[in-house]
Amino acid sequence: MISAFVNVFKIPELRDKIFLTLFLLFIARVGANIPLPGIDPMPLQQFFDDQSRTGGGSLLGLYNMFTGGALLRGAIFALGIMPYISASIIFQLLTAVVPSLARLQQEGEIGRQKITQYTRYATIGICLVQAVLLILTLENPQRLFPDYDVNRYGDIILLSHTWFMITSVIFLTSGTVLLMWIGEQITARGIGNGISILITVGILADLPAAVVLTYQLFTAPVGEAAQLGLGEGILMLLFLFLVIAGVVMVTQAVRKIPVQYAKRVVGRKVFGGQSSYLPLKVNYSGVMPIIFASAILMFFTTMFGQLGSAVDAGWLRDAGLMFQQGQFSYYLVFGILIFGFAYFWVSVMFKPVQISEDLKKHGGYIPGVRPGEPTSRYLDFTMTRLTLAGGLFLVVIAVIPDGVLFATGVPYQTAQFFGGTGLLIIVGVLLDFLRQIETYLLQRHYDGFLKKGRIKGRSQGRTKQLVDTVGLAEGRALWRWLLVMFAVGFVAWILNWIYFS
Repeated sequence: MISAFVNVFKIPELRDKIFLTLFLLFIARVGANIPLPGIDPMPLQQFFDDQSRTGGGSLLGLYNMFTGGALLRGAIFALGIMPYISASIIFQLLTAVVPSLARLQQEGEIGRQKITQYTRYATIGICLVQAVLLILTLENPQRLFPDYDVNRYGDIILLSHTWFMITSVIFLTSGTVLLMWIGEQITARGIGNGISILITVGILADLPAAVVLTYQLFTAPVGEAAQLGLGEGILMLLFLFLVIAGVVMVTQAVRKIPVQYAKRVVGRKVFGGQSSYLPLKVNYSGVMPIIFASAILMFFTTMFGQLGSAVDAGWLRDAGLMFQQGQFSYYLVFGILIFGFAYFWVSVMFKPVQISEDLKKHGGYIPGVRPGEPTSRYLDFTMTRLTLAGGLFLVVIAVIPDGVLFATGVPYQTAQFFGGTGLLIIVGVLLDFLRQIETYLLQRHYDGFLKKGRIKGRSQGRTKQLVDTVGLAEGRALWRWLLVMFAVGFVAWILNWIYFS
C-alpha cells in the first residue's frame, strides 16, 4: 500500500496531474469561503444549526452540501456547480427526444463540442435566474423558510436592494462559470471527472465539522451525562462501515450478459469468433432518482407552506407537513418517486434496440436469443428486473440518514454521511479516481492499489497476466483509502486535543 503511494509520485505525468488537480481544488475551496460584499452569513448559519438539531433543514442542507458549504457562508461560489449539472441533465434528456440534438451527438467530437457549448450557454441562463431567486430569498428568508425569525437571527443582507442585486448576480454567475472551467480543466489535464470531484470535495468539506459536532455528543461538562455513550459510538462506526461496504458492492455490481461473435473471413484473415459479455449495472440510474425525488418533495413542501400562509388556509399547511421528514407519508411518497425516476432514467438512457442493432451489425449475438427484436426484448426484460433491485437499494440508502438522525439525535451534518446522495457520490467518485490512477501505474509497470490488477512476471520483461480491475478488488482498495484517511484524521484529532488541553 505504501509503495503504491510512492509509485504514484514516481511517474512525472501522473504527479503533474495530481498537483494540478490539487491546485485547482484549492482555488475552488478558497472561492467557497469568500463572502459576497454586503452579506452577513452568521444569521443563516445559526438558523441552519438550529434547524439541523431539530431534524429539519433538509432543503437548506441538501443544497448547501452540493455547494460545499458556500451557501451558508454567502460566498461567491454559493450557487456551486449545480447550474452546470442541471444544464447537462437537461441536454442529456433532450438528446434522447430531440432529433436534431441526437444527430449532433452522433456526429462525433464536433457534435459533442457543440452540445457542450449549448450546455455552457444554458448554464449562464440558469445562473442568472437562480442568482436572482437566491438574493430575493436572502432578503426575505420567510418566503422559503417560515421558521426564520428576523428579530432572533437578524438580517442577512446589509446593503441596498438594487446595487446588491446587480453586483451579487454578477459575482454568483461568474463564480459558477469559474467552477465550470475548473471542472473542465481537471477532466482534461488532471485526474478524474472534474465536476464529480468538485462535488465530492464539497461534500467532504463538511466532514470535519460533522466529526466535531458528533464528538460533542459523547462529551459533557462535569456533573452532566453525555447524550451518547461509548457503545452507541462503536455501533455507529460499525454501521457506517457496513453501509459503505453495501454501497461499494451495489455500485460495482453488474449483470454480465454473454455475447458471442461469429467468425468472418476477410481475404486471408479470420476476424471474430471470440466471446465477450455485455455489462448491465444493477444501479444503472446512479444517484439521479434520489436527487429528483428530493427536489420534488421539497418543492411541494415549500409550495404548500407558502400558499397556506398567503391565503391563511390551515389545510394547506397541514398538507405541507405531510411531506416533511419523520412522517410516514413522506417516506411512502419518497420511495414511490425514487422507483418512478429510476425506471424513467433507465427508459430514457438505456437503448436496447440500438444495442441489439449494434450487436447484429458486428456479428454478435446472445447465446440462446435470436438477433434483432428478440435480443432487444431480452435486454429490456433483464434491465427491468435489475432496475427493481437498484430501486430498492436506492430507497434503503435514501432513508438511512433520516433513521440515523431521529434514532441517535446526531446533527444533520453527521447523518448525511451514513447514506443518501452524498455517500453515493463519494463512493462512485473515489472508485473512478482509483481506476484512473491504477491505469497509470499498470502502464508504467508499477504495482497498483488493486491486488487483482497487478502485473506479474516483470522479471521476464513482459506482461504475463492482466486481470480485470473492477469489482471486489476496487472495494478493497477503497477500504484501504478510507482506513488511511481515518487513521490520519484520528492522529490529527489526538494532537489537536493534546495541544488545546
